[in-house]
Formats: sequence, C-alpha cells, structure tokens
Amino acid sequence: MVPSLLFEIMLIGLLGIGSQWIAWRYRMPAIVVMSITGLLAGPILGFLNPEEDFGSLYSPIISVAVAIILFEGSLNLSFKELRGLGKPVFRISTVGAFIAWILGSLTAHYIAGLSWAVAFVIGGLFIVTGPTVIMPLLRQSKLKARPAKILKWEGIIVDPIGALLAVFAFEIITFLTASDPDVAKLLLFFAASIFAAIFGWACGRGIGWMFETGHIPEFLKSPAVVIVVILCFTIADEIVHETGLLSVTAMGITLANMGISSISDMRHFKENISILLISTIFIMLTASLQIETLLHIFRPNIIGYVLLMMFIVRPLSIFLSTIGTSLSFNEKALVGWIAPRGIVALTVSGYFAGVLAEQGYEDAQILTTLTFGLVFFTVVAHGFSIGWLSKKLHLSMEGRPGAIIVGANRFTVELAKSLSKADFPVIIVDSSWEKLRPVREAGINFYHGNILSEQTEYNLDTIPYEYLLAATDDHAFNSLVCTTFMPEYGRTNVFKISPLDQISGDTSEVVSRVGGRILFDKKFTMEDLLDKLGNHYVFRQTTLTSQYNYKQYLADKDDSTVFLYLIKPSGQLKFYSEEMRTVPAVGDRIVSLTPANKEKAKIQAKLEIQRNGQSKEGS
Repeated sequence: MVPSLLFEIMLIGLLGIGSQWIAWRYRMPAIVVMSITGLLAGPILGFLNPEEDFGSLYSPIISVAVAIILFEGSLNLSFKELRGLGKPVFRISTVGAFIAWILGSLTAHYIAGLSWAVAFVIGGLFIVTGPTVIMPLLRQSKLKARPAKILKWEGIIVDPIGALLAVFAFEIITFLTASDPDVAKLLLFFAASIFAAIFGWACGRGIGWMFETGHIPEFLKSPAVVIVVILCFTIADEIVHETGLLSVTAMGITLANMGISSISDMRHFKENISILLISTIFIMLTASLQIETLLHIFRPNIIGYVLLMMFIVRPLSIFLSTIGTSLSFNEKALVGWIAPRGIVALTVSGYFAGVLAEQGYEDAQILTTLTFGLVFFTVVAHGFSIGWLSKKLHLSMEGRPGAIIVGANRFTVELAKSLSKADFPVIIVDSSWEKLRPVREAGINFYHGNILSEQTEYNLDTIPYEYLLAATDDHAFNSLVCTTFMPEYGRTNVFKISPLDQISGDTSEVVSRVGGRILFDKKFTMEDLLDKLGNHYVFRQTTLTSQYNYKQYLADKDDSTVFLYLIKPSGQLKFYSEEMRTVPAVGDRIVSLTPANKEKAKIQAKLEIQRNGQSKEGS
C-alpha cells in the first residue's frame, strides 16, 4: 500500500522534530542528525521521496520555507549588535565574499573540472552559509558573543548575496555567449535587485507602521507578518529569480531596527516556526537525493574540491578580508573554519543545474552531487568540530551552567557567594547602585541596569548563564521578568522568590503558576529568607553517601531549613522548587540554609554515622 501524501507530511515532520530532539538529548549537531535521517529515509531505505511525491508543489514549498527562515534570521539583526564589529562584518560580507567567489570559481574549474561558465555560477553560490545551518551550530556551541555575532550576521547577509552572485554570473555568461547580446536583460537584473531591496524595506516600514498605529490587532500580527513575508518574497522573485531572498532580508532588518515592541513579542513565534521549517525542509531535501548522487560524492575531483574549499578558500578569504580589523587571530581562525552550507545552496544549485543544462553546459549535471558533497562534509566537519575548536581557541563559554540573579539584597549576595564558591558563574543584576554596593564589596560579578531594558539586551552577555532567578522585593516585577525570559531560558530554568506574603485566598494558586517556578518553597518569602540570615542561619553544603543517604538527611532537618540547590557529580546544577523532579542520590551535594547551632550537632551526628559505617566495613 502506497502511503498518502498526508502520511508523508506527517512522517517528514516527525523525522525532523525527532532529529532535533535526539540532537538535543545526546548533545549532537542537529544539522548532522537531520542530514543522516533524511538520507536513511530517502535514498538509502527508499520509503521517502518528497520531490517526486510532492510534484509541482515541491519547489514552491522549499522556496517559501527558505524565505521565512531567512526573514526570521534577519529579524535578529539589530545594528546595535554591531558595536565594535561593524568593520569586520562589512569586510567579510563584501571583500570576503568576493575573494571566496573568485577562489571558489578557480577551484571549481581546475579541481572539479567544471567549465568557466558553470564554475563562476557555482562559485558565487557557494559563498553562502545561512541561518539554516549557522543558527543550530550557535545554539549548540555556546560561542562567545563576538564570533557568534560575526557568524550570525555573515550567514544571514551573505545568503541572498550568494544567490544573487550566482544569478549575476549566469546573466553575464548568457550575455557574453549570446549571438545577439541583449543589454536590456542585464540591466533588468540590476534594476530588479535594487527594486527587491527597496520593496523589502517598504514592506518592513509598512507593516511596522501598521503595528505602531494599531491598524492590526494583536491576534493578527504574527499571521500578517508571515503573509507579508511571502508576498515580499514572491513579488520580487517573480521579476527575477532569487531576488526574493534579498527582499525578505531587507524587510527583516528594517523591522529589527524600528524598535517596535510587538516585534520582540513575535520573535519567539518566528523562532518556533523557523525551527519547524528547518527540521522538515532538511529532511525533504536530503530524502529527495538519488543514490547515484551519494556514490558520486566520493569521486577524487569532488573530494579534492570540497577539501580545498574547506581548508584553503574559506580561511584565506576570511584572513585576507579582515586585515586591519579588531579581530584576534583566534577569532579569524574560528570564523575561517566554520562555514557549513545548507538549504539555500541545495535549492539554488538544483535550479541552476537545470537551467545551465538547458543552455548546453553538460558539466552542469554534476552540480547537485558537488553541492551535496560540500553541504554534507561541511555540516559534519563543522558540526562536530565547532565545540572542540572554540574551546581550544578560548572562544567558548562552555562550562558549568551559571545563574543570573535579578535583585541585590543580603540573601542574593550570600546565594551568589555560595554559587561562586562551587565554581558556578553568577551575576547579580540591579538598577540601583546603592543596592549593588554589598555586591561590589563581596567581589561578585554584577550588572547595573534594568534587566528588561533594551540596553541590557545588548550590553549583558547572557551566554554563560542557563538559569534566571528573579529575587527582588517587587513580586509583580519578578513575575514579569520570568514571563519575559521564559521563552529564552525554558520553563524549567526560570525561577522567582515566593510572592505569597502579599497573596492570600484563592489567588495564591494562580499567582504561584504565573511567570516562573517558585524558588525553593512557596512558604519561604524574601522576608523569611532575610529574617533567617538575621537569625544566624548559614549556607551549608552536605554530600550524600551510602552511609548518609537523602532520607537520613531529611530526617536531620527541621521545617525551618531552606533547601536551596543541589550539585550532581557531573557538575549539573539543580535549584529546589516544588516542581523539581530530581531525587537526590549518593554523590550529590545539597546546599541549604540551616540554623547555625543545630547544624553543628547534625554534622557531628553525621560524621559519627559515617565513622561507624566505615568501622563495620573494615571489620
């Protein structure tokens, strides 16, 4: 029985999201898992062939998906991010792209054996990296802010430039080889490119104005943006192929820099859509490949071409284009290595393979094989090496999961000191210099500013921190902070101090579930925690052993003890809350806020139990 198209759509979505989950669960590069899954489902096992099954719908689906993904990426390109990085980003996106085009074209001609015409078309296309492959790598690798921003900007900006370079090269070739050259066609291409950029800007300004003036209700804003993105892409692309990518990029950058609050609210929706599209489109593209394409990848000329592109062309273009910029050697080395190709390269090369073949260029038949070889090898090599290389070059923030604590007071200072002592990165954020004084005196890392301000978003590096604790004396503000950062940090990593000292009756159940988990225990409010410190409660760390297990530990504690967090032997940090699912086990270290006098007696009793247990084992 042949499966229906509906079943195939379901299966593609399941395989895509399943690949993302496996990559997250086992800390693997998502793009590698998706590529392998698509190859297994398509050419290897043969139960999926989206290009054949979707028919004429296949190309439009891919094109619209790429447009939305590229728009979502460009929606994050605020010019404020470029402070100190404007020069290297501009150089890489212009001079670096040109150098990569020329060197890539020479390599394609002399190594891959392509004719000059086909080589210059494919050389222009292969300068792209793109958000479909760069964004998953950045989420996985935890790079420091500077190299991460450079790779993100380059990937999004150069994506449409690469496609336009390929079109430009094709138009030039057509013009030069035509028996009756038509200058009008060449001028049309340049005019269409300018129109696409202006049209994208106009779409961005138009939809932004409608948001600001209230002409679109909240519930229609996200759907309206999606439709305008498709409109922006389609109209430009209908005039000249591939200019639609330039148009949606211009629209996204325009909206990103208008300062509209609605855009930041929709960004998380767009990210979710983008992840879904990347997952499914990657499966569709790799599953549609032919087994012959896979076998031809291992030809010496294709392997030689891929290796030169990875080890010579890319590093050389980055090092030459960034001469005289503020980038360090390590930053140049990392950026010069990381250049995975993705969806845009696969889709556009497929288009040109057909067009060039119709023009009589027989060597264009290997473009699909050449493209997939470059995509697959770069995805695997860069996906598995980015974490290791960034650590070696000291450009990674990889380490123990740290915490951002919002609110400076005596309790948060002591909590931060406890976390720092356990080698967890921690920072306290507060808008009051006076409240930050004890933080500065204690030598704790701090940031002066409002955690919700736009300025903080660009000045505070949040990469080292996986947890956010809202611990101010304003419970409404705590809930707002948690609600704002929940999409970024995840529901399980955002906490707030219990607000129940100001809440009573039936509202307590609602308040406890709004804006983050209750930190520690809902019966302990900020006032209670500060009172305990005033009554000489101390932070204690206890290691569970086979002689002194968690059950015995709990029996030793009274109701006034506040269980703060535990540290797993692997270094994982877990904050206590009523929703914590982890059961402490042997080897875990538990940190609690405990009465000082009682704690001495408990420690002595615990040591006595351990000594007795050891003496029994020895006998």
